[in-house]
Amino acid sequence: MAHRFTKLATSIAASALLLTGCATGSSAPDEPITLSFRLWDATVAEAYEESFEAFEKQNPGITVDVNVVGWADYWTELRTDVADKEMDDLFWLNNSYFGAYADAGKLVNIDKLFGDDAAGLWEPSIVDQFTRADTLWGVPQLYDAGVAVYYNTALLEKAGISPESLESLTWSPDATQDTYLAAAQALTLDAAGVSAGTPGFDGTPVQYGTNLAYDTQAIMLPFIGSNGGVFQKGEEFAFSDPKTIEAFEYLVNAIASAKVAPPASETNANGDFSRDAFLEGRMAMFQSGLYNLKNVADGAEFEWGVASMPTGPAGRVSVTNGVVVAGNAESEKHAAIGKLLTWLGSEKANRYLGASGAAVPAVMDAQKSYFDFWKEEGVSVKPFFDVVEGEKRIAAPRGANFGKAFEEFNPIFQEIFAGTVEPSVGLKQAEGAANAAIAG
Repeated sequence: MAHRFTKLATSIAASALLLTGCATGSSAPDEPITLSFRLWDATVAEAYEESFEAFEKQNPGITVDVNVVGWADYWTELRTDVADKEMDDLFWLNNSYFGAYADAGKLVNIDKLFGDDAAGLWEPSIVDQFTRADTLWGVPQLYDAGVAVYYNTALLEKAGISPESLESLTWSPDATQDTYLAAAQALTLDAAGVSAGTPGFDGTPVQYGTNLAYDTQAIMLPFIGSNGGVFQKGEEFAFSDPKTIEAFEYLVNAIASAKVAPPASETNANGDFSRDAFLEGRMAMFQSGLYNLKNVADGAEFEWGVASMPTGPAGRVSVTNGVVVAGNAESEKHAAIGKLLTWLGSEKANRYLGASGAAVPAVMDAQKSYFDFWKEEGVSVKPFFDVVEGEKRIAAPRGANFGKAFEEFNPIFQEIFAGTVEPSVGLKQAEGAANAAIAG
């Protein structure tokens, strides 16, 4: 696994000089200033607290307050607070939603703040994702790499499945080419200990084999990509692609018919249901990203490990995501925001996120702290990075009007996973509704 730790020392120093051109706020430089910082991950927030303590020592008179808003409410509150001009001074954004705020002039221009060379400090895929109209609109913070499978060692051994054998599992719409579903069935048990797919299984699992569900990053996009399907073409939605339909049909069958994963009635409403089931020892395989590594390490009271995601007809294809911190362009605290953004884009600040194992720093010089942490813990993160090496990736959802489109296709997707709408029918409806939303 090759990791890049290139150095570019001049950009941060240069950006500090640029801050003098940003000091147009209503507060004089010597007046105390409190900056509010919004994010959705409480685990990472703890690492930020240490980073901000160091920042405040270097910048007397500036205090940073951390505001954690849960994922379930984050985007609704963000839209409302930006519209009401009550948004925090700095806030996290992901690839799906940043475009609308960039186009509306709500974000600080990072290229102007840092200069042209600063992008070399950060993970290239994140810089690319958050560059719009040739401008970068957020300071890269987290790099998610790809998706892999957490497994419960004891549950695998009980079913006669070795952890090593997970590396060769394949999934396919062609049942003769599929080995993943059989493994998931062997790991799915009813109260009597009878496995799914065998005579006597009562159809009500108390232990699930896997976590297939309506989970865009961990499940849906990797299965679409691994079947050679697409989610979008440009910023238009392409759900009716035949390979995409096949991927949905496979997932729905595994959930509703094979019963190897929790029902949509549980997972549609609770995005943490599968993670919690895995941590409680009620699920054998849990496909997810590095964003759950700390949760698993801290919460699992059993022996566990990480394996590669199953191989599909098009190979192993994962999405890779990132998170940036954006500056609120409508805040009057321009100079202080610029100072904090400059700090957050540096190796020293970003290293706090990796040193605790909470997340992969997006500043490349800071990434070593993350790998050192997990190496010391005896955890291999290799599968998460192997899957995104090379060009086999499916793009993360994007577009200036993604939020409007999501409101249209989300309820239809939930019905598809619940088994109340056929994938071929529902995906065509969802595509039409989503594209009409972005066109309007």
